[in-house]
Amino acid sequence: MKNQWTSYLFGILKVSIEGRGTERFLNDCIRSNIAVWNVHRSGVDGLSFFIRLQDVHALRDVVRRNECKCRFEKRLGLPFLMKRSWRNNGFVMGFLAFFVLIFILSNMIWGIEVDGASPETEHLIKKELSRIGVTSGKFQFFVENPDDIQKTLTDNIQQITWVGVELTGTTYHLKVVEKNQPEEEKLVSPRHIVAKKEAVIKKMFVEQGQPVTTLNEHVDKGQILVSGLIGKEDDQKEVAAKAEIFGETWYKSTITIPINTTFQVLTGNTKDKFYLKFGSFQLPIWGFGESGFTSYELEDDIYDLKFLGFSLPLGFLKETYLEKEEVERKYTLKQAKEAALDQGRKDIEDNLVEDEKVIGEKVLHETKENGKVKLTVLYQVLENIVKTTPIVQGD
Repeated sequence: MKNQWTSYLFGILKVSIEGRGTERFLNDCIRSNIAVWNVHRSGVDGLSFFIRLQDVHALRDVVRRNECKCRFEKRLGLPFLMKRSWRNNGFVMGFLAFFVLIFILSNMIWGIEVDGASPETEHLIKKELSRIGVTSGKFQFFVENPDDIQKTLTDNIQQITWVGVELTGTTYHLKVVEKNQPEEEKLVSPRHIVAKKEAVIKKMFVEQGQPVTTLNEHVDKGQILVSGLIGKEDDQKEVAAKAEIFGETWYKSTITIPINTTFQVLTGNTKDKFYLKFGSFQLPIWGFGESGFTSYELEDDIYDLKFLGFSLPLGFLKETYLEKEEVERKYTLKQAKEAALDQGRKDIEDNLVEDEKVIGEKVLHETKENGKVKLTVLYQVLENIVKTTPIVQGD
């Protein structure tokens, strides 16, 4: 008989019959749709064979119609195993409780380690983690995945430049890069400070060296701003010039903005579906049917279950359908001009560092053609113009 292991799950019996007409008994079994396999002769007028547990009632009808004696020699399969185990239910329940406890503990958060952060920043990080539910004793599949945690921390904590989040076993490991980390003082050779680009000096603070320019002075690229030679001409000393100098610089940008734009936005309507994962197989357990959205964005969150630190081929999958709709944005001429100026300003600010900023703008040329507004703009920027150059003999 094929698929005997399936029958084993539902229970099988080994049957012995003795008496006259054993062959007729087997034929009656077959006519009654009783599956029979592993038939063996025992003695002169005896047979043994296996049947399914579900065919016991039909077998009794066959026994009544024949003169053979019938008895059950063996009871095999899951139902009988469970019945025998139930007699020792204390042991079984204890084993199951232990297994469930270990399984639960393996899928909880038991530690959060932060590396590379000062005590103050570490406190802010743990406070933010607590706010979003990442705390010791919480189930792992009830918290955000590491990528979402990383984004939340980076967006909400100004003191960090980057944070890496990794879940290892039951512990979250966070590696942090803070902003404005103090750099070790390095021994530098004597040097001048020169302008790295053409500018008008707007802010100047000299720590070391001899200033050779003043505020509101126009300087060219490469011009010395602070000399590394101090003292009288006949008794000069070479030092490493050090200063903070900001100048007004200029950037010319051309920006084109369409007056009418079609794009897709999220409506806020969502539908969740949950699946139980067995390897690559997915069994739906909640959220049946289609999403009902004509256009949507799909997000997947996978929660792998763990046991004693090992990932099991078992987990939960959450699919979130985010409805999208197509909208048309139409600018007036004034709005298109403002959007172009904002875009140009943002493009410049993306390349600036801390304390540098756009301080003014002037539209040099403006056109409207083919449904687009085109601006040529001169942006005034306050930026650090310091560049160092070593002192050479003869300076």
